Amino acid sequence: MIEPVVDEVSHRKALRRIEQLWDAAPGSSAERELDALATLVDAYERRTSPIVPPDPVEAISMRLEALGLTRRDLEPLIGSRARVSEVLSRKRALTLPMIRRVHERLGIPAEILILEPRPLRKAAPAARRPKNARTAAAPARSPGRRSRARSPSRG
Repeated sequence: MIEPVVDEVSHRKALRRIEQLWDAAPGSSAERELDALATLVDAYERRTSPIVPPDPVEAISMRLEALGLTRRDLEPLIGSRARVSEVLSRKRALTLPMIRRVHERLGIPAEILILEPRPLRKAAPAARRPKNARTAAAPARSPGRRSRARSPSRG
């Protein structure tokens, strides 16, 4: 009997059953059960683990890596080395002509290339050291004067 896939337990159970039915004969009741379970699992996975498409910069970087290309290979598609750097560092958006060339030559879907790039995540700011009482009370020195240690004889 086919049961709904609504949580992790029913998901694992359905996946085990799909493995058992994987080599079902075409047209058999086992194949129909396999098809129904696969549909239920697919719907559950789409609800619980949606796949977020990459942003344009991530898509270009992944495609370059997959094809064994370098940033220099992007220059005919995007422009100068500086322009490629600006695009990949998210300082400049892709223009329509760039999108067309990247889409045609690298095969990245235009739907992904027209998305806004996600902002770079900034590193957490370094924690500031608390000022201790001694440092806070010390007078500021002028940059041109050096302090001298007093010798005991100068009193």
